[in-house]
Amino acid sequence: MLKQELNNPQRIFGLDLMRAVAILMVLSSHCLWIYPESNSFIAQLLKLFGFLGVEIFFVLSGFLIGRILLQSYLKDDFSFSQVRDFLKRRWFRTFPNYFLILLVNILIASVIGYKIESLWKYFFFVQNFSGVMPAFFPESWSLAVEEWAYIVLPLLLLLITPFVAPKNKSKFFILLLFLLLIISLLAKIICYQNTGYTNLDIWNTSLKAVVIYRLDAIFYGVLASWIYCQHQNFWKRNKSFFLVVGVLCFLFIAFGIGKIGFTAEGQNKYLYMAHLPIVSVSISFFLPFLSGWKSEKSKLKRPVVFVSLISYSIYLLHYSVILQLMKYFMPTEDYSMLQKQVFTFIYLLLTIILSYGLYIWYEKPMMDLREKSKK
Repeated sequence: MLKQELNNPQRIFGLDLMRAVAILMVLSSHCLWIYPESNSFIAQLLKLFGFLGVEIFFVLSGFLIGRILLQSYLKDDFSFSQVRDFLKRRWFRTFPNYFLILLVNILIASVIGYKIESLWKYFFFVQNFSGVMPAFFPESWSLAVEEWAYIVLPLLLLLITPFVAPKNKSKFFILLLFLLLIISLLAKIICYQNTGYTNLDIWNTSLKAVVIYRLDAIFYGVLASWIYCQHQNFWKRNKSFFLVVGVLCFLFIAFGIGKIGFTAEGQNKYLYMAHLPIVSVSISFFLPFLSGWKSEKSKLKRPVVFVSLISYSIYLLHYSVILQLMKYFMPTEDYSMLQKQVFTFIYLLLTIILSYGLYIWYEKPMMDLREKSKK
C-alpha cells in the first residue's frame, strides 16, 4: 500500500516537498523542549522553524482546497450538495485522526492527573475560536483554523451568490476572497487597538493562534489557487521570478523583521498585524515553482514523499502524545548533553515509527473509505 502511494504518478513532488519541509520544521522546533536552556543561533532558528512550518501548512492547505472549491463553484449546478460533498471529503481527511488523537490525549491527561479546561470545545474546534486556547493539546489550534476556513468560504459562496447573481462567477469568487482578507486584516488592527500587545509571547497566543484572526492564512493559499486556475500562463511563465521573490521574503522574515523592531516592545505596532499576512504571501510565492515540479527521479523522491504522506500523523502525535509522555516519565532537566542527544534521537525515531503505523493502519484506511463513498 505504501509502495503504491510512493510511486503514485498523480502526486506532485514539489507540493510533497513543501509538506515534508513544513512538518520537519515543526518537529525539529519542538526538540527545544529537550534543551530549554539553549539560546544559541540554532535554537532561535528552530523557533522560527516552528512558526513557519505551521504557516506553510496553512497556505498549502488553502491552495489545495481552493482549486477543488473553485472548480466546483464555477459549474452551473453549484449548490448545497456540492458544498456538502466538499466538506465531507475534507472531514474524512481530517476528522478521524484528529478525534482519535484527541481521545488519546484525554486518556493521557486522566492517567497523569491533568485537569482539562473546556474539554467540550475541542470536539467543535472552538478551543481557540476567539481567544487564547487552554494548554491542553496545544497543536490543535491550527486544525481549528483550518476547519473553520473550510466551512466559512464555501458557505459564504453558497449563501451570497443567489442574492448577487454574478455574471462572472470567477470575478465574484476573487472579490469575496479579497473582502475576507481585508476583514481579517481589520480584525487584527481592531484587536490590537482594544488590547495592545507588549511582547511577542502575548502576540503569539492572543492573535497568531486565534481562529477569527487567522482564517486569512488559508485564504491566501486559496488566492494562489485562483491565480493558478484562471491565469495558468502567467503562473507558469513567472515561476522562477516568484521563487526568487519568495526566497528574498523569507530572508527578510528571518533576519529583517526583528531588526526593524517587530520583537522590540512598543515599536512598529502595525507590523504586529502585518507580519502574518507578509508570511502568508511570502509562502505563496513558492507555489508557482513547486506546483510545477511534477516528478522527481533522484533518491530524494522516496524519503520526501514518505514524510509527506505521514506528515498529518506526525503533527498530531509528536508533541502532546510522544514528547509529553517521554518527558513525563524521563525528565531531561538533569541529563547530560549526550543523554539529551540520545533522548532526542529516540524521540524522533519513535515519532516516525508510530506515525507510520498510524498512517498505515488508520489514516489511510479512512481515506480509502472516502474514495469508496464517492463512488
